[in-house]
Amino acid sequence: MFALPQLHTMLLFVTGLLLGLYSQVGAQSLTSAQISIISERLAQGAVHSWEYGTRAEALLELNAPTYSVVSFNAVPPPHSIPSNITSALGEVFTIAHNIVVARSLSNITGPQPLIADTSAGDPASIGVAVLLANWTGQGGLDGLDYAGAARDQFDYLFQNVSKTSDGAISHRVDQLQLWSDSVYMVPPFLAYYGVMTQNQTILSEAYTQISLYRKYLRDAAAGNLWKHIQLGQTGNDDGHWSTGNAWAAAGMIRVLGTIQRSPYANSLKSQQNDLTNWVDEIHGAMYPHINSNGLFYNYADNSTTFYDTSSTALLASTVYRLSLLGNIHTYIPLAEQVRKALLASAATVVAVNTTSTAPAPSTTSSALPATGTTMSGLLHFTPEGWLTPVVNPYSYGAQGSDSPEGQAFILELQAAWRDWVADGAQGINSACEAQPHVLMIGAIVVLPLLMIVIG
Repeated sequence: MFALPQLHTMLLFVTGLLLGLYSQVGAQSLTSAQISIISERLAQGAVHSWEYGTRAEALLELNAPTYSVVSFNAVPPPHSIPSNITSALGEVFTIAHNIVVARSLSNITGPQPLIADTSAGDPASIGVAVLLANWTGQGGLDGLDYAGAARDQFDYLFQNVSKTSDGAISHRVDQLQLWSDSVYMVPPFLAYYGVMTQNQTILSEAYTQISLYRKYLRDAAAGNLWKHIQLGQTGNDDGHWSTGNAWAAAGMIRVLGTIQRSPYANSLKSQQNDLTNWVDEIHGAMYPHINSNGLFYNYADNSTTFYDTSSTALLASTVYRLSLLGNIHTYIPLAEQVRKALLASAATVVAVNTTSTAPAPSTTSSALPATGTTMSGLLHFTPEGWLTPVVNPYSYGAQGSDSPEGQAFILELQAAWRDWVADGAQGINSACEAQPHVLMIGAIVVLPLLMIVIG
């Protein structure tokens, strides 16, 4: 048994470890009030197919991680919804409900997208929310056929949408054309559909679609950056659009998480390894182009384009997720600097060390400004709560003002960072990546025991 002075010393030591770790990773985080404002702007602005789907995914990751494929929870998730997240899931179910109601009013039967769109791929982004509504019995409450709506969306992709000779599903309706955006829209839906219907073939098809898109869009001559749009008769974009690269990495992360937490994980090991490596490949291609202000250009390797926070936020979220799902921490120190830059106060002079493997420095500014009820005083948010500067989500070559997808991306970044911290903040110091994880677990175990003994 320890003497009381020894116990006090141990208590101070363990407490110091906890505070030291938090001081490294805890500074500059959005308050709950600020998260609410960002979420309100997202709800206000999301009116297009992919915006509904992206909003639903952000809400799951942030507010109902038990039902998110990037958490450590099993897929499929519980049929019965825990009471503490009923309201959080309610927002997701409202999206699914409204989409399926509108679809039912069209009186169209058979294969069809969840919502009419000139994009063949974007409507599928809503499919996860619709599948989840079906899984948790929402149809029994409102009488809607969620399973049928999801099935029609699936059949539409494979029966109505054009494909390349090797099977890559077109992102467009009017022509056969592949967009990097589509990796976030279609494969995660296919993966979730496969697990929910106990069909490993469909789950594997999600991986196949990513593999095919990578085949056509990865630009080895540009260090493995992805081209934005290829194969179309008109409207191709050979540029390396930053948001397109982030869309692709985030879509891969979601498919990786779905496979990992599914009953088919053991039989799809090679696919998981590929997805992990492909996300890391995009990180390795993109982060050499990060600027000292912590932002990417709209086209990563084109300095004549404007700075863009949307792509910066989404790609950073995938760094934290890759740390959690793939045990790869290479770009964690840089992602931490980027996250702090995105949340910096207006008075902060941001100077990011673009050497990705260097330990993340402590922040140059204190806690986020203002009262927590407004967004005033933040460098990259308007007073109304819109992320800025951003690409126009409806004209990818132009700078925009309000971006619903950008709002979703900052929420996904917040959720990914929160989950990474909860797991021990692995990789915060590149020289000793595993130590924070071990110290956090040890402190959590020892601290209550010491409190009991001293008390």
